[in-house]
Amino acid sequence: MTAETPPGAFSNMSLEMRAWNIRRKALLMGEVQGQGYIGQALGVADVLATSYFHAMDFQAEDPEWEGRDRFLLSIGHYAIALYAVLMEAGILPEEELETYGMDDSRMPMSGMASYTPGMEITGGSLGHGLGIAVGMAMGLKRKKNPAFVYNLMSDGELDEGSTWEAVMSAVQWKLDNLICIVDFNNQQADGPTRDALAVGAEAPKWEAFGWFAQEVDGNDLDALVAAFDAARDLTDARPRVIICNTTMCKGVDFLEAREITHFVRVEADEWSKALAKLEEGKPQ
Repeated sequence: MTAETPPGAFSNMSLEMRAWNIRRKALLMGEVQGQGYIGQALGVADVLATSYFHAMDFQAEDPEWEGRDRFLLSIGHYAIALYAVLMEAGILPEEELETYGMDDSRMPMSGMASYTPGMEITGGSLGHGLGIAVGMAMGLKRKKNPAFVYNLMSDGELDEGSTWEAVMSAVQWKLDNLICIVDFNNQQADGPTRDALAVGAEAPKWEAFGWFAQEVDGNDLDALVAAFDAARDLTDARPRVIICNTTMCKGVDFLEAREITHFVRVEADEWSKALAKLEEGKPQ
């Protein structure tokens, strides 16, 4: 959102409605292919709505506007979620929704910057996004560009040594224009995150490295707004992280209840049921 945005273009819709729209678009794209990382998309929708429609500066008509805040999707398999918010923001036309994952589509199943307007990096090799974000934040500072860099990463990426190298580098270079967002949904391909590697007390861990750290309910919009505001408004010359505890498949209870949600199995007849269940919770 910027001063150049037409009055009311974004402000007339609540964040709750934005998040609901993101969830619905993701389900519709998943139905096209009969698969997709729907659990993550439903879980992170509130984080994306807050990022794009409360915190970030961007111009929908010019995704490469130099003054934009950069949003990096380190977790390339979350692409379906980012496509949904890019459509909601008007960066991608909603008419392309039915091309998701198809040959020659601008929306491949894993995010690629060369394909998609608004996709800043090609993610997928997990653990690299924060390092790229550090370099990007350093470059913006050297150009005296006041834009922020947002890096969305997964809790699984906390297993990666390269992530912690980037954590230390960001402190070394006093990157107060860097906001890392961790989607902590406690799910990895092989099972719960907490069973894969020692995790816990995440905010104090980041603080020990020198970051300004907050841990919030990632499905509570009020808490997210307060956390994003605190991260942007901080005057200390240090990077910021928001650890967002989210629920996989949020908003579709029969999917939430499944034991395996990293790549949740949705049967052909269940897509319409999921959309109907989401409809029951549509904001008024």
